[in-house]
Amino acid sequence: MKRVPEGGVTLNPDDTAAVFEIYIKTTPERLWEAITDNETRAKYNFGVGVESDWSPGSPYEGRHAQAGIAIAEGENLEVDPPRRLVQSFNALWSDDVKAEGTSRVTWEIEPVGDDSCRLTVLHDHLREGASDEIYGGWPMILSGLKTLLETGESLTTPGSLRYSQASAA
Repeated sequence: MKRVPEGGVTLNPDDTAAVFEIYIKTTPERLWEAITDNETRAKYNFGVGVESDWSPGSPYEGRHAQAGIAIAEGENLEVDPPRRLVQSFNALWSDDVKAEGTSRVTWEIEPVGDDSCRLTVLHDHLREGASDEIYGGWPMILSGLKTLLETGESLTTPGSLRYSQASAA
């Protein structure tokens, strides 16, 4: 198994999917909004918001507003608020990740009791031996999402520090 730097996730070299699961004290509607609202998303996603009209077949773009660069883009393949969002994913932040091609990200929201949700993120259609950069940031992103929704505060992670330093330069 290879270890993802800073992410703590392992993926076998021949695996083509990475799965992440987290429990968050929030409603499905509030979680859906946090995933699809540009300004909210930027608060836990290393400063990268996501713009789209969130209809099936529509494009989306992940952009770092302060740095003024596109980080990711793709298509909304399935949109079922507040339960499921499936997107194609093209990473744009470096030539190495651009060469990885198109993968897919599925967000699944399931209510747990009256006031919590299980969020499962499946990042699949990765090529065999895919670069750790493609899926290694998910634990930091999802931890930031959980912290924001449960406390209203931002979480400092190695990824958020890296992007804040890049935008300051």
